[in-house]
Amino acid sequence: MNLDDIAGEYRTVVLEGCDGVGKSTLGAHLSTHHGFAVVHSPRTPDHLDLAGRYRSILAGTGRILFDRCFISELVYGPLHRGRSRINWSQAIDLAESVIERSGVLIHLTAPPAVIRRRLLSRDGEAVSLEEISALVAGYKRVFSTLTDYTRVLTLDTTTLERPSTG
Repeated sequence: MNLDDIAGEYRTVVLEGCDGVGKSTLGAHLSTHHGFAVVHSPRTPDHLDLAGRYRSILAGTGRILFDRCFISELVYGPLHRGRSRINWSQAIDLAESVIERSGVLIHLTAPPAVIRRRLLSRDGEAVSLEEISALVAGYKRVFSTLTDYTRVLTLDTTTLERPSTG
């Protein structure tokens, strides 16, 4: 399935994967060429209801593309804070809400060494290869569980033709 197929078939797209895998690049392409409103999910303060924030966004209208969302909390939370602020029941409920909104969860992945090179090229710095490997493994584990409840597309961005954003 290519990007244009994804854009034509779905009203809601969730792009997930670790930093440097290509979420923002693909999101910008889908926004520019297919009219998706991009919701980039920065760090949400601990006192805010994270699941509620995503539920309210999913209750909106129009085409929505998440450039990172609740799934990242299941991966980054345990690695960086020792816990996730989203539990599995909430994650499954949110994933089902994405599907009910004619949506799809897309797991973007690439080998850790490729991701690290991209981060170094983009930012001039990158976390260790070990941390990137842990993140890649974390996403694989989370999406493996979510596939029991919903459809997940996995795209290896190493071989995916990366569109220009212009």
